[in-house]
Amino acid sequence: MRSLRWLGLLALYVGAQAVGLLLADPFRSAGLSSTSNPSNPLGPLYIIVLIVLAPLVILFIARKQGGLAALRQVILLGIAGALYITLYATFSVLPLPVVLLPPYSAEIVVALALPLAAAVSAALYLALQVRPQWWIVDLVGFLSAGALVAILGISFGILPAFLLLIALLVYDAIAVYWTKHMVSLADAVTDMKLPILLVMPDSAGYDYTEAPRLAEQRAQPVGERSALFMGLGDVVIPGTLVVSAFSWLPVHPAFLGIGANLWVAVGALVGSLVGYGVLMRLVGRGNPQAGLPFLNGGALLGYAVFYLLLFRSATLGFVGGL
Repeated sequence: MRSLRWLGLLALYVGAQAVGLLLADPFRSAGLSSTSNPSNPLGPLYIIVLIVLAPLVILFIARKQGGLAALRQVILLGIAGALYITLYATFSVLPLPVVLLPPYSAEIVVALALPLAAAVSAALYLALQVRPQWWIVDLVGFLSAGALVAILGISFGILPAFLLLIALLVYDAIAVYWTKHMVSLADAVTDMKLPILLVMPDSAGYDYTEAPRLAEQRAQPVGERSALFMGLGDVVIPGTLVVSAFSWLPVHPAFLGIGANLWVAVGALVGSLVGYGVLMRLVGRGNPQAGLPFLNGGALLGYAVFYLLLFRSATLGFVGGL
């Protein structure tokens, strides 16, 4: 059962990328892009600044008396709000009926997507409040990751996406291997039981609410640990390039009836999976590892290889779509 934990995390990783690809076009049509100019190479700057500053703020607040509890509530409310927006956009593209409200003579109609999104996001928020078991945390994390992958992918063209992946690849390596504050952040997030970490236990009956601190688990041999963890950013950031390739590259030339944009997106995903395999080998040695150097590096390499094979151009899509 313990060997299946790697496959469980892999399924969440690939599934979130697939959800991101499926949501890309509907989210783009709904205007959910976070930037007005996807080609702007400075577009990812605010994301990079946010990712650099957020861990420092969390660690600062976590050291204050009652800081973890207050911070947990703020983050949960933010997650619930973001889920509502993305779920509403997702449900809106489904063929859901509209409901006529009484008095019927007033002809007040409500799209079913709105109350459905509100009900699901509220239910997940309450579940995380009352009993944040590992499968609830993973479900919220999976939904959030899929939506974030889609939003970031449609927000950044190829060059900005490359810059985002490279910058965060370097930052993650520094934060894990040098300053080590990302390791401390993982400990704090585990204590708060937030869907910022994906959890894959060795059995379905694993009680995440009673789980020991991550630091205690790291002291154990890998084979004896009760669960494995992966940061949500390790799923979202490489997935940005996957969706960006699908959204912004030309469809032609097609190969085997499949557009070149999708092939290159798959290439980025395959490359990140190679990086995932290397990462899991290193994780098996028992030490904390920075995920993005392997995942982002693999995604960038896979993108470049598939792009060169299909488009036969060294521009990598940075200029004029080719």
